[in-house]
Amino acid sequence: MTEQETITTPPGDVISRVKQLSPQQKLGLAIGVAALIALIAGALMWGKTPEYRVLFSNLSDRDGGAIIETLQQMNIPYKFTEGGGALMIPADQVHEMRLKLAAQGLPKGGTVGFELMENQKFGITQFAEQVNYQRAMEGELARSVQSISAVASARVHLAIPKPSVFVKEQQKPSASVILTLRGGRVLDAAQVSAIVHLISSSVPDMSDKNVTVVDQDGTLLSATQEDGAMGLDAKQIKYVQQIEQKFIRRIENILSPLLGENNVRAQVTANIDFSHTEQTAEIFKPNPDPASSTVRSQQKTETLNGSGLNPNGVPGALTNQPPAPATAPIVAPAGGTQVPADAKIDNLHKESTVNYEVDRTISHTELPVGMIKRLSVAVLVNNRKVTDAKGKVSYVPLTAEEKLQIDNLVKDAVGFDAARGDSLNVQNAAFNKETVTEEEVPLWKQPDMIELAKLIAKYLIIGAVMLIVVFGIIRPAFRPLQPAKPEDKDDDAQAGMAGEDGQLSDEGQHGGGAGGEGGQGHGHTNESGDYAPPLEPYEQNLKIARQIVQQDPKIVASVIKDWVNKNE
Repeated sequence: MTEQETITTPPGDVISRVKQLSPQQKLGLAIGVAALIALIAGALMWGKTPEYRVLFSNLSDRDGGAIIETLQQMNIPYKFTEGGGALMIPADQVHEMRLKLAAQGLPKGGTVGFELMENQKFGITQFAEQVNYQRAMEGELARSVQSISAVASARVHLAIPKPSVFVKEQQKPSASVILTLRGGRVLDAAQVSAIVHLISSSVPDMSDKNVTVVDQDGTLLSATQEDGAMGLDAKQIKYVQQIEQKFIRRIENILSPLLGENNVRAQVTANIDFSHTEQTAEIFKPNPDPASSTVRSQQKTETLNGSGLNPNGVPGALTNQPPAPATAPIVAPAGGTQVPADAKIDNLHKESTVNYEVDRTISHTELPVGMIKRLSVAVLVNNRKVTDAKGKVSYVPLTAEEKLQIDNLVKDAVGFDAARGDSLNVQNAAFNKETVTEEEVPLWKQPDMIELAKLIAKYLIIGAVMLIVVFGIIRPAFRPLQPAKPEDKDDDAQAGMAGEDGQLSDEGQHGGGAGGEGGQGHGHTNESGDYAPPLEPYEQNLKIARQIVQQDPKIVASVIKDWVNKNE
């Protein structure tokens, strides 16, 4: 058999070789097999370990127990983070589980809402029913406040007084809200005002002044402004910023086509009047011409004192006759009382009073809130870009005419009013062209490449450990099971049969000196290269002896001669 031929070992031969190993070799073989199995299992488990992400955090005990029970029913693995209290599940199932848990009403946030009213017991007292209703109201309001992104949790306490038939004894309800904000998040004044109005609008007869909001640090967030002593509120500040930004955009939009992009910078400061003013004026004009005036009332009085008319008529009995019918008109003619010419007048007094309407104007004026009292405008313009005939680019300052043109454009854009006290300052200077460019993130610092490198390193480590275990532990443990080549067996057998003095050794006599392995009863190959079953120790020794006789008969003869001499 040549060295290039492959020696195949059947399963039975392997088992027999294992049985003939020493205890130390069997222990090493068992350790190697166990290490190989553990390595394969660990590599498979490590390779298939999913990436965990946070499902929910800061869960109450009740919600956490309900969610864990649901995860166990769905056979979804989970674990908790140390110290954070976050429940984590495989990343590919986070969104799906959130939707499924939301369909079941989980998590409930540790508060109860109006579902508390669904399980009312028969015969419950009015007081207990009122307490449950108040608890349900507080829970629903807390859930509404918790829906704000910056709020992690909230507690709402309502103080609802008992109704009274006496008007003087009626009290308004009040509320207290305790907020736990997320890490690094704060609430601005507008958000606090929104929470206050949300609570006050949800409870009848509650004023927004009776709502107190406190954060987890004990800071009062709902402090009200008294008589504007604290300055402008959030809405007014936002309005001022909008006005200023509007004027800035106007200036840049009108100058950019003339000067080019990024060649003009503008800032506007607006002084806004937020005072609420009402005016009532009553104006009296000078007395007009009486002919064109309106008479309000007129009164005339005439007094006549005298002896009356002179006596006339027929004396005698005819004087006592009734008077004849009047011949004068009933209505006296204009111009006053007609006095006969023959009347005797001692005193005549006339009075005339004429009242005219007073000419006056009453005006009521309510000035709008948020009027602009004064504008301060500052504009910075870059030098003008000039290209000569050779194509060389240079920047030159603006001329006086160009500055005047820019001044007029800016004044018209912002509605400049000198009588109002507006000011405008336009400056021309060279801009600093050094622009800060964002440094490109190297390829090895990109998040995707980092994740890929971690994955590759993970499998490289697995492969390296497997190679170390296979070649350092497992291969040496399996080395005793490898069959020896026939040539090696023959050489070992000859060495065992014949010592230095040409005699067979004791190992050769007992069949255990075939190279340490030839006499172990292992399988071998015949002359045709086919596998032959293992021989018995006697047959194997006999075969070795025959081979020695064929190769060197002198050694066999000397051995037999020695045996004969010993027997004599």
